[in-house]
Amino acid sequence: MESTEQKYWIAFNKVSGVGRARLALLEGHFGSLERAWQANAAELIQAGLDRRTARNVAKSVTSIDPDEEAARVQAAGVRSLTWHDDEYPPRLNEIYDKPPVLNVRGSLTADDERAVAIVGTRKPTAYGRQAAYQLAHDLACSGVTIVSGLARGIDAIAHRAALEAGQRTIAVMGSGLDVVYPREHAALAEQIAENGAVMSEHPLGAKPNAQNFPRRNRIISGLTMGTVVIEAPEGSGALLTARHALEQDREVFAVLGSIFSPGSRGVNELIRDSGAKLVVDAEDVLAELNLSATTHQLELAAFFPEDEAEAAVLKSVTFDPVHIDEITRNSALAVSTVSSALTMMELKGLVKQVGGMNYMRLRETRGEYQAV
Repeated sequence: MESTEQKYWIAFNKVSGVGRARLALLEGHFGSLERAWQANAAELIQAGLDRRTARNVAKSVTSIDPDEEAARVQAAGVRSLTWHDDEYPPRLNEIYDKPPVLNVRGSLTADDERAVAIVGTRKPTAYGRQAAYQLAHDLACSGVTIVSGLARGIDAIAHRAALEAGQRTIAVMGSGLDVVYPREHAALAEQIAENGAVMSEHPLGAKPNAQNFPRRNRIISGLTMGTVVIEAPEGSGALLTARHALEQDREVFAVLGSIFSPGSRGVNELIRDSGAKLVVDAEDVLAELNLSATTHQLELAAFFPEDEAEAAVLKSVTFDPVHIDEITRNSALAVSTVSSALTMMELKGLVKQVGGMNYMRLRETRGEYQAV
């Protein structure tokens, strides 16, 4: 899109009450948003806007300078993509309620067509954290771009797992790109922008208002081939993302949770009532979406303990957090040997430290060490 026209899209994106339908109406009537911006209230009403919206647009024209807004976007290192731009994500362009303007920091690539959303509760259990990390890590290593919402809990875990795998991830925010929410994820947002993209339909300066997040979820699902839900209570935003995915004719996957946990009630009902496909590992998602694992993924899955020390340590590490002191006692090895083995196995993706010197197993092994 020509820069002279783009600045009017950026300006209209700041006008309250003017979204997809009204922008399409204005563009169709006037032929360009530049001409729509220059129209008076009477002309806007003639174009099809109701009187209240027409007055609001006419008033906004006096307080919003398209040139200043475009310069502000550029100074922030942000690109504003409209649905007419070639770089606008093709999958997102297919959905009914697509955002007219998508603000992006970072890069979008053709490989992002292989994208999967991973969403869930903001308060995951140890099981949920482990499931999110392993699925996101393994899918990322298979060349899948991980998409989520930068929220606390499952979202942040999925983003970090993709980053730690050295692969791409995309975060969709419910505020302006210069207003990171939650604040403690500012550094994470920077990492994501450097290794993928952070995006929002909201203009710079937009606050993280509560009503923004349910609508944000349609973008998360719209960018992807499918959505994986991990630990979601009834009424969770993650379930809304799944519903958007179903409406957009995308696949929905779910990780079964404890039948005794209120935090898993929503996701378990998603499996029972909505036909979400049960996920055990990344291969389930890859197979359903007809995606093949990369060589890197296959190499990761083939790792197994390289010596007797690693084998002894791994036997003491479960899929629930285990403290290093307990691992040392169970393995009957010296603390230094256990620490060294855990470090090596963490580098290989077999275990992960989850805080407080507690370790969890990341995957089953394909074999056990045998002395030669």
